[in-house]
Amino acid sequence: MTATDSFVRVCAVADLADDTPHRVEIDGLPVSVVRTEGEVFAIYDICSHANVSLSEGEVEDCQIECWLHGSTFDLRTGKPSGPPATRPVPVYPVKIVGDDVLVSVTQES
Repeated sequence: MTATDSFVRVCAVADLADDTPHRVEIDGLPVSVVRTEGEVFAIYDICSHANVSLSEGEVEDCQIECWLHGSTFDLRTGKPSGPPATRPVPVYPVKIVGDDVLVSVTQES
């Protein structure tokens, strides 16, 4: 991974299959990168309800589903859209530069 400002290269766009989560780690932080509906999203990879990897779930209608209990999270906002989860998970800015996918997990003050 290479850094550009606060963004870090995590993979190539070609590495992302449509509607298939791709797990990466940025400075030890688990992130799921997803290409769906013509866009690329980055979301914290751990379900806020059950502490399991969201990248093992399915993607549909710009949402990622936790495989364990079926909670769904909006890839744009991180908000849960289905129980049992009630707390959102963080989402991160994504930039596409050429064929590179860059993600920023830096918190702005």
